[in-house]
Amino acid sequence: MKLLFKWLLSATALLAVAHLYSGVVVQSFSAALVAALLIGLLNTVLRPILIVLTLPVTVITLGLFLFVINALMFYWAAALLDGFQVRGFSAALIGSLLYTLIGMVINSALESLFSKR
Repeated sequence: MKLLFKWLLSATALLAVAHLYSGVVVQSFSAALVAALLIGLLNTVLRPILIVLTLPVTVITLGLFLFVINALMFYWAAALLDGFQVRGFSAALIGSLLYTLIGMVINSALESLFSKR
């Protein structure tokens, strides 16, 4: 149940990012659902591999390269989908930062909601 709520709220967060920032465009809520699912899959499967491969660069930049990896996941998800568009890498960077911040709020709210049961 928690996973379903997180997925729906992540899609809503993606719509909020598109509303807040003009560099990210989401056509509909169904496109946001698919995009949230794809971003989650990319973050689960591909992101850990990229983190290990770019560990020296991440250490040299004191972890700032992780922002680039997050932006790449966001950008690649947009490249694979029709209803979700990101206008350039800088838009992906800003969009991924906003999406991450909103996602942190969602995770915090879900933890407090489901821990009381």
